[in-house]
Amino acid sequence: MAMRPRIGITLRLDVETRRFYLGRDYSEAIEAFGGIPMHIPLIPKTEFIREVVAGLDGILLPGSDSDVDPKHYGQEPHPKLGQVVPEKDGVCRAVLSEADSRSLPIFAICYGMQALNVHRGGSLIQDIASQVEGHIKHQQGSPRDRPSHSITCAEGSLIADISAGGRQRVNSHHHQAIGTVGKGLIATAHADDGVIECLEDSAPDRFCVGVQWHPELSWRSDPVSAALFERFVNACVS
Repeated sequence: MAMRPRIGITLRLDVETRRFYLGRDYSEAIEAFGGIPMHIPLIPKTEFIREVVAGLDGILLPGSDSDVDPKHYGQEPHPKLGQVVPEKDGVCRAVLSEADSRSLPIFAICYGMQALNVHRGGSLIQDIASQVEGHIKHQQGSPRDRPSHSITCAEGSLIADISAGGRQRVNSHHHQAIGTVGKGLIATAHADDGVIECLEDSAPDRFCVGVQWHPELSWRSDPVSAALFERFVNACVS
């Protein structure tokens, strides 16, 4: 029997209680499609992260209730910037560096996609509501798994192949967005207001995908969300 791939998932940090935590949905989705979820604590030490990632077959960067520190993309904080957690930013950057050096598959969700883009030298829109003219609603509230707006997928992209067409509806829970796209990444899906909803690696043989929505909330009911997790876990099989 083939070994199940070990997939690292970075945790969150509650600054007040000093507890690491993570919603169960990410781990359950990984396990459901054949992977073994391995939680990565937010200990921003280079050697520790190197040793952790060395034992993994792929990386899942989940969403977060914090924002990437704008100092990492050369901007001052916008008045609507949310909470910044240095440990979260530091560990994600270190994990991404190790994953890129080992060409590990990466699946980045919401904050995770934003962290991936900044790691590759890109920038962020710090607050959609005040910085994107004519924006649609990107913070839908409950129920969180409800598909609330449409995206258009670029022809020939992985996300277009998965969705079997150019249009797809997704849930939405974010106030920031991709600004300048980072090196080696391609924007492959947009909302109708121009907000980037999916990034893919420009290397055709590398599974490195970021989505701005939350497929971990909808994989049980949405075939596209399920297919994203399935393809990611399959890519992690060595």
